[in-house]
Amino acid sequence: MSMIDTWAATGAGAFTLSENGLYTLEGWRAFLKSINSNGIFTVSRWYNPGNVDETGRMIGLATAALLDDGVQDVRPYLFVASAGNIATLVLSKSPFTSDQLHVLHDAVRDGGFTELISPDRTAESSLLQQIVASHDLASLNQVLGSTYLDLTVPTDNRPFFFNQMRLFDLTGVRIFLSRWKNGEPQYGVFLGNLTVFAFLLLILFISIVAVVLTILVPLRSAARQCSLSLAVMGSLYFSLIGIGFMLAEISLLQYFSVYLGHPIYSLGVCLFSLILSTGLGSMASDWLNLNSKTKLLVWGTLAAAYLAAMALTLPSVFHATTDRERLVRIGVSLVAIMPLGFLLGFAFPTGMRLVNAIDSQPTPWFWGINGATGVLASVLGVILSLTFGINVTMTIAAACYLLVIPTSFALLAMRPRSAPRPA
Repeated sequence: MSMIDTWAATGAGAFTLSENGLYTLEGWRAFLKSINSNGIFTVSRWYNPGNVDETGRMIGLATAALLDDGVQDVRPYLFVASAGNIATLVLSKSPFTSDQLHVLHDAVRDGGFTELISPDRTAESSLLQQIVASHDLASLNQVLGSTYLDLTVPTDNRPFFFNQMRLFDLTGVRIFLSRWKNGEPQYGVFLGNLTVFAFLLLILFISIVAVVLTILVPLRSAARQCSLSLAVMGSLYFSLIGIGFMLAEISLLQYFSVYLGHPIYSLGVCLFSLILSTGLGSMASDWLNLNSKTKLLVWGTLAAAYLAAMALTLPSVFHATTDRERLVRIGVSLVAIMPLGFLLGFAFPTGMRLVNAIDSQPTPWFWGINGATGVLASVLGVILSLTFGINVTMTIAAACYLLVIPTSFALLAMRPRSAPRPA
């Protein structure tokens, strides 16, 4: 893999599409599996000469892949050299022979390169030395997490290889700024990560201002025309389904972007199937009316359980089918997503029937609340996945639909025995 990765999606602000399946433990497991016992795997990518430890994530990933392959001591299998702002990793499926090391050392000398890691020499930094000295994944991640950079091994669940900043830990920011103040070279991934985080906060702030000015303020009069209990419980219901649906959508886009191999396939397959099946679920709610506690309980439990099951089982499904042709993987994606979309499609029309049975006056307010929370959750979903992993984002979505059950019960109990007040 020679200089094939790009920051185009991140640079364009498409943070949902910034994950990269080429730099995950599962991806490298597949790479090593595809070469024979004498095979060589090389990776060349951007490198920060001012902070050699930044390349620790690539070296940590290589170490994790070898440990996962059953290697006890990875040092005889790794060689890393740098030239300017490019570092090249040479990973052997079997220990380097003395003749191979001689060839590598000669190439480094002739090319004027810098050796960072070699089986017969001490690593360029103590951190890199500790990384290749790790004997299991737990101790490896402990070493990788000991610096202000987030160098922990990326996986398909958290495939954000390029993000080395802990979003809720300001220690790295303080170290970065102090080094910048002292004139130390700071060109590298952390500066880009800091810029990305600033843009995320800016997008979140703009989204809050936008939904308040364009949705909540114009529609606030509708909320004043109903009882406080209806306004509170109705707002909670539509907030939960707005947040839950968007978190589920964001996590699905991120999961299937890695699985299908390119963000454009994830957008086409996931959004198409999710929106289509959600529409079918909304249509089905006309004849399968959730108008009792039993029906609401069954539906809410099914939706939450399906989301939780996807968070647990999708990695195994991906592992079993990731080497199949793309058409098969698209079929697997449709089979996984369509039932979920069908279940989630019941949420909005059911909520509208519940509140209309009580009072139809605040209906515009609830429409607005659902849209506003969906917009804000799109940014929140990216931050959650970057920080905690895609499965956490999907689990929170499941929790939202689980909380919809008692909220819908409360709305059901508010229905008057007589006909509702006309709009």
